[in-house]
Amino acid sequence: MTRILLTFLLALPLAAQDVRPEAVRAHVKFLASDLLEGRGPGTRGDALATSYIAAQFEATGLAPAGDNGTYFQNVPLLGITTDEAKSSIALGKLGPLKFRDELVGSNQTQGVNETLDSEIVFVGHGVVAPEYRWDDYKGLDTRGKTLVMLVDDPPATEAEPDLFKGRARTYYGRWTYKYETGAAKGAEAVILIHTNAAAGYGWQVVRNSWTGEQAYVRNKPGQPALKLASWISEKVAQDLFRNAGLDLAAMTKAAGSRNFKPVPLNARLRGNITSTIRPFETANVLAKLEGSDETLKQEAVFYTAHHDHLGIGSPDDDDPNDTIYNGAIDNASGTATMLEIARAWSETRPRPKRSIYFAAVAAEEQGLLGSQYLGQHLPIAAKDVALAINLDVVYLFGKVTGVTMLGAERMTFLPTAEKVTKAMGLTIVPDTAPEQGSYYRSDHFSLAKVGVPAFSVKQGVEGSPKAKLYREKDYHQASDEYDPAWDFSAASQIGELSLRLGAEAANAAQKPDWLPGDEFFGLRQR
Repeated sequence: MTRILLTFLLALPLAAQDVRPEAVRAHVKFLASDLLEGRGPGTRGDALATSYIAAQFEATGLAPAGDNGTYFQNVPLLGITTDEAKSSIALGKLGPLKFRDELVGSNQTQGVNETLDSEIVFVGHGVVAPEYRWDDYKGLDTRGKTLVMLVDDPPATEAEPDLFKGRARTYYGRWTYKYETGAAKGAEAVILIHTNAAAGYGWQVVRNSWTGEQAYVRNKPGQPALKLASWISEKVAQDLFRNAGLDLAAMTKAAGSRNFKPVPLNARLRGNITSTIRPFETANVLAKLEGSDETLKQEAVFYTAHHDHLGIGSPDDDDPNDTIYNGAIDNASGTATMLEIARAWSETRPRPKRSIYFAAVAAEEQGLLGSQYLGQHLPIAAKDVALAINLDVVYLFGKVTGVTMLGAERMTFLPTAEKVTKAMGLTIVPDTAPEQGSYYRSDHFSLAKVGVPAFSVKQGVEGSPKAKLYREKDYHQASDEYDPAWDFSAASQIGELSLRLGAEAANAAQKPDWLPGDEFFGLRQR
């Protein structure tokens, strides 16, 4: 055990051991209550949540770190809702598709009305990755076309087991990458083919996540944008390919080769999409504990957790009368745990050398928008952020013996993390579902993109029966509600671990960094 580690294990006992499970319970119970109406961005429930979080920060004595001496960093967004009654989307001979059951989608031009009429082309995985010598477009003129693509990475092979990091999902397999690339290439529309295996979740998650108001950062003048960014069900895709004389399974297999070339589907996308647009602001809630070292206090460790969820949506599959998506596990649990970490830090003596920031970020469910804004408007320079620790989904099913640190293996900080974890009687276990691409799906990624060494702390229980049941039954469902029977001891473990990890980074002689060769290495020096 290093001397610094031993020092802080001894320096933190009163605060660290007092990451109180019942305090986390109380925060979750309020944040996930029906009163907050699912904490949809820019709603009354969202405002209640951010006000509550700011009040908790103020009660602990933490200083405001938002705009103009407040705890709030305003995040300006546009809310766009597809008017399903006034919109119609048809793929070739299939006729108008049923919104929610067969298709979900949104107009990203941020206009009210758009007419759709374009040739449909299958572009495999829709990936351009020079480092892997991969190009699914092969010189295709994509301007004004509809691009149909698979929602995952090209698969690894026996000959190339590390292609696109093997089993792990890379950013190339994320829906955000697919839409960004299609828009940059001037496409009219991008349609993703949903399968449970490729997406990592069922159609009900896509339906609930993409139905109702979608939030976007305002487009810049001249910024390319899709008239339709959408998903179709596997059955619709099968029918679309069959009408073109093709087999979806066979084309999916063909798309797993570098030799794949785009395939016209001999059909056109036709129709219109009508939207209602609501400019609004949500907020990241920021607080600060100033460091004790006159020089190092200009640097900082960040804790992040997203406070939003899906708001009010379609009725729950199991309860037709329930339309509030409370988001208890996702992510009242992480926000509540961070609030208790903040309280513990405020009472810890001596204060750390570097400063500590806490950021409850907005609109994560809309595509990491709040943390994206935070990354672009950090209260200190990105190069001065020593480490960021993110809390997104804390399973409340009892104590654990293992934890997963998504992304820590990319950093010089990993040996320290291993020592801290071992000292707590825990072990670091690998990501049990790397094919989910979890590193690119949570708020730490927004900070990593500006060079900050950032990772998420999670229990190593993704494969456990209770966690699996949650993913299958409650994730992004109205049934993700507070349960009085939950055991909050794991939140105490995760809170204590996160506090100790932060202490190590806050007092280290050198800031942690990315390992040479990592995709984020050197970014904060630019």
